[in-house]
Amino acid sequence: MKHINIRVTGKVQGVSFRATTKAIADQMGVRGIVKNEKDGTLYLEAEGDDASLEVFEEWCNEGPDRAKIETVEVTPGEFKGYRNFEIIKK
Repeated sequence: MKHINIRVTGKVQGVSFRATTKAIADQMGVRGIVKNEKDGTLYLEAEGDDASLEVFEEWCNEGPDRAKIETVEVTPGEFKGYRNFEIIKK
């Protein structure tokens, strides 16, 4: 199992990105979190096997229909052992 951190910039808030991301993650067995940041970006932490995370990362580059992705930054992170995929609301 592997852990990655993802930051997505562009028009990513107010377009159902978090809800759609959770649905995709649940389908793929990816665990972690997704949340909107104050600077207008979207932050995700994802855990899973290499193949699942690769496909999940590709999906983050597309996002839901109304999103306009500018950049997707992926960095490795420390495995936390998430039990499911959650939307964090502040």
